[in-house]
Amino acid sequence: MHYPRLLITLAGLCCAACAWAQVDETENVSARYQVTYNSQMHPSFRSDVTGLNSMTAAADRMFTFSATAHWGARVWDGGEIYFNPELAAGVPFAGNLVGLGGFTNGEITRAAGSTPKPYVQRLFMRQTWNQGGGQEKVEGDFNQMAGFVDKNRFVLTAGNFSTLDVFDDNAYAKDPRTQFMNWGNWTYAAYDYAADARGFGVGVAGELYRGDWVYRFARMTGPKEPNGLQLDFALAKHYGDQVEIEHAHTWGDQPGKVRVLAWRNRAVVASYSDATAYLQAHPGTNAQSFFDVRKGEKIKYGLGVNVEQAITPEVGFFLRAMKADGKTETYAFTEVDDSLSTGVHLKGPLWGRANDVIGLAWLRNGLSKERRQFLEAGGISYFIGDGRLSYQPEQILEAFYSWQVLKGTWLTADVQRIQNPAYNALRGPVNVFALRAHAEF
Repeated sequence: MHYPRLLITLAGLCCAACAWAQVDETENVSARYQVTYNSQMHPSFRSDVTGLNSMTAAADRMFTFSATAHWGARVWDGGEIYFNPELAAGVPFAGNLVGLGGFTNGEITRAAGSTPKPYVQRLFMRQTWNQGGGQEKVEGDFNQMAGFVDKNRFVLTAGNFSTLDVFDDNAYAKDPRTQFMNWGNWTYAAYDYAADARGFGVGVAGELYRGDWVYRFARMTGPKEPNGLQLDFALAKHYGDQVEIEHAHTWGDQPGKVRVLAWRNRAVVASYSDATAYLQAHPGTNAQSFFDVRKGEKIKYGLGVNVEQAITPEVGFFLRAMKADGKTETYAFTEVDDSLSTGVHLKGPLWGRANDVIGLAWLRNGLSKERRQFLEAGGISYFIGDGRLSYQPEQILEAFYSWQVLKGTWLTADVQRIQNPAYNALRGPVNVFALRAHAEF
């Protein structure tokens, strides 16, 4: 695909649209940018056992950097096109993304070394068919132009984007660039959603809005090999499907939403039962024995619930809980089979800082019986494997303070305490401290 030519075309559309941009709060072009730098460190921690995929027990540091352009244009009635080029860099702890179920930095999936590298993050079309019921205002944001839409409508998104652009929204725990940093706080940790190693894919998603209800469905590409960067475009054979139902309500005169999400992947992946049997039948072989039994298509599925609720205009509550079947290796996200995260979001007017935010959250990640048995047999999974396992659920406390330095610029201090990293009571706890700088314009 000729991305430079597309970029010139979009820029031309933007310039042309500026000449007839309306004054009724409707955007016909959009150009928004963000830059984020996140530095994290942990001191040394107790480690009674260390394996191939253990988080380093010595004091360590990591960082991520991203700079993203979000360009969009209305190109026909109800039709919008968005293009996001990004520069990303980063190095995880010990230079290798291993040793945790709930990783501490949501940006690390896009990093590929200390030198910033460009890539196309998103290139997609959104078409809206308005179907009455009165109008509502849509505020301008990244990949969203300000305007008006009918309350009853159907929205189709197609192209290169993230499943999480459409599914599993939450006002208080969604964006690792501005809110909580841990993976289990910006989506379900047990949501093994189809995507490449950076978290993006190609597919089609539909959203039907009817009053207080929204119904969503999508089919997305997954990687050719689990956790790989190259996408598998055989969407009739290998894919990730998801369906979500959302209901908006008021409780004590405060807004809230409840979402229920079901997903199903079909891909060539290994089952942990097969991998454990192979490991036991071939002692002394590579402990990553799931590579030797990765044959034939298998199904993986899960079900989750997502709640957001304003308690007052300044205080919000969130909860996510999901259970996956956990019989097969991780396809595209992280090593969690059941997850729970919950917390509160406090806005600055409570203490006289209008645009500051405090966040407090608790997470609990667990493993299926099959994955546990593989690790207890000495197996090494994709991101975790200490060689020996004394199983306990991984529990994480996270707290952050986001300080608005200037309009559009924030500094965030964050701390995470991880009990039983990678589900192993023989290691930890780990304390991770972070400082994040974020600007958007």
